[in-house]
Amino acid sequence: MGPTASGKTGVAVELSQHLPVEIISVDSALVYRDMDIGTAKPDAATLAAAPHHLIDLIDPTQSYSAAQFRTDALRLMEEITARGRVPLLVGGTMLYFKALLHGLNDLPKADPALRAELEQRAQLAGWPALHAELARLDPVTAARLQPADAQRIQRALEVCLLSGRPLSALLTEEKAFVFPYYPIQLALVPSDRAELHRRIAERFDAMLAQGFVEEVDALRRRYPLTPSLPAMRCVGYRQTWQYLDGEMNFATLRDKGVFATRQLAKRQLTWLRGMEGVTEFDCLRSDLPASVLAHITAEIAGN
Repeated sequence: MGPTASGKTGVAVELSQHLPVEIISVDSALVYRDMDIGTAKPDAATLAAAPHHLIDLIDPTQSYSAAQFRTDALRLMEEITARGRVPLLVGGTMLYFKALLHGLNDLPKADPALRAELEQRAQLAGWPALHAELARLDPVTAARLQPADAQRIQRALEVCLLSGRPLSALLTEEKAFVFPYYPIQLALVPSDRAELHRRIAERFDAMLAQGFVEEVDALRRRYPLTPSLPAMRCVGYRQTWQYLDGEMNFATLRDKGVFATRQLAKRQLTWLRGMEGVTEFDCLRSDLPASVLAHITAEIAGN
């Protein structure tokens, strides 16, 4: 686990050269087809050397949930272990890790008709109006959401209307789930936050140079996308959409993209600080892959 630009993929690929592992991606953006540059998706050479599961699953018009990830990941882990190999889960979507390790609350499934109705109401009245409605139905959830957080407001209202109970109440109920594997939890974290920020800026600049704007433009031409879709709310894609709509110039796109990525890294590190049983490694150390490999080898030998 680790924040964006911490070197997770590089370490995973190196581990795959020394251990009988199969990599499972734990990244909510890598599931989308044709979204390659802006998601920092491993290139063809990397995937040839170390194949990844749960990449390129759906079109950008579709959605993928933590519940779907958990189902897919547990199935793959069972298949991988049946082959006598070890699942290596790699990514930065901390909600997916939490769902996998601890299970999910019994929430109602998505209702396409209700979601469409909420979308239509939001187009007429605006998401702040729906946020106000959520505040009446579930003040606890509304208090932690911004009035423009369309995706989470929509889901919270959907849960309230389908179940007749607030999302906040359902989330506090106990989950009966035991993770059926022995997890070795590793986190790549920076000893110098400024250096991680430098890496983030460098990588976003490289994405722009590789044709990130052209990628988003091609996506808009190929698929019936809207800026409210989960795929287009991914970091970088939202800002590039606004740039293509003429809402900002290229320099502002670059600055906002870098800032949004830094904010993502901050949220990921906050998640990691709240997780138990995690061994941290400085992602800036020069011998990072070797040190992680040594730790895993010792951990396996001791169990």
